[in-house]
Amino acid sequence: MKKIHIGLLPRIVIAIAAGIAFGNVLPMMLIRAFVTFNGIFSEFLNFSIPLIIVGLVTVAIANIGKGAGKMLLATVLIAYGATLFAGFLSYFTGTTFFPSLIQQDVPLEQVSEAQGILPYFNVAIPPLMNVMTALVLAFTLGLGLAHLKTDALKNVALDFQEIVVKTISTVILPLLPVYIFGIFLNMTRSGQVFGILSVFIKIIGIIFLLHIFLLVFQYCIAALFVRRNPFRLLGRMMPAYFTALGTQSSAATIPVTLEQTVKNGVSPGIAGFVIPLCATIHLSGSTLKIVACALALMIMQGIHYDFQLFAGFIFMLGITMVAAPGVPGGAIMASLGILQSILGFGESEQALMIALYIAMDSFGTACNVTGDGAIALVIDKIYTKRQARRNKQELVA
Repeated sequence: MKKIHIGLLPRIVIAIAAGIAFGNVLPMMLIRAFVTFNGIFSEFLNFSIPLIIVGLVTVAIANIGKGAGKMLLATVLIAYGATLFAGFLSYFTGTTFFPSLIQQDVPLEQVSEAQGILPYFNVAIPPLMNVMTALVLAFTLGLGLAHLKTDALKNVALDFQEIVVKTISTVILPLLPVYIFGIFLNMTRSGQVFGILSVFIKIIGIIFLLHIFLLVFQYCIAALFVRRNPFRLLGRMMPAYFTALGTQSSAATIPVTLEQTVKNGVSPGIAGFVIPLCATIHLSGSTLKIVACALALMIMQGIHYDFQLFAGFIFMLGITMVAAPGVPGGAIMASLGILQSILGFGESEQALMIALYIAMDSFGTACNVTGDGAIALVIDKIYTKRQARRNKQELVA
């Protein structure tokens, strides 16, 4: 009999639906078993993320050659510009609509922070290095390999890349649906999502619409470069979007984002460079959400704010979150310092920001990774034009 193959996207959708459906049905012992698995798998993801970055980015930069430095700069500038645009879009939309939707002077004690289901045990798998160290190491090795005349070290990097790719395809991708099922099972049983989201239900609707507008805008800009239908380009990225909804991690979604970006016509070398890099430095969805939640919370508490205050906050937020690990909740953890120093948030405000952010983390992460595909299209077009111009000059010479 012919084996029935179910794609990654249907498996993820089934996992999400099953997690919500069985969250209040399965016995607590079984739910804790899935939560325990999720804890171990999450630790393995955290361990793997720096290795994925080093394995993919190093070889990608080395293969690009001496132009890698310029491509790195172009990618960083485009990603940072996209993040700033999302932050200011969120601010101006919030100042327009939030005051009429939010009840002011609401005490924070009315918002209770639900606790998730605890696992049976925890297994710590510390990563060999943090994400920023992995990025700097990948840049250094890749740029160095691009200028070396020998291939000995590059062959080692290629072998390491093969190990990383095998780990992704044989371990991470097959277990992702189980991991996603456990996440939604836990959140449904604990009531964490619904309890927190009920506080800001109207604001969440606006944030979701902003995410959709932002993605359509990003792919319209990318479509101008590649001269293709933006909605078809965006449609091919939906597996990455739904994967991020479940994993809540840009880095954990890298394999899917990478595959769908290549299907959109981006060369594998450019995709292998841009996607892992943007998983850490491109945080449009997260920035949009943090700015909106912070603004809404300030309006709710009657705290004074103005454009200059939030402009400084958005510029710093785009830089600070580059240091955020590509794991669930990493962006809000990295932003706590400037929430306190710039916006004056105390412990209660920070706790509520964390609760709100984690509850909506899936949508921001999905917006981040889907937007990575648009940036890859632009970088690929720029590099293709430059390479064609260089080849033409060589032929003339």
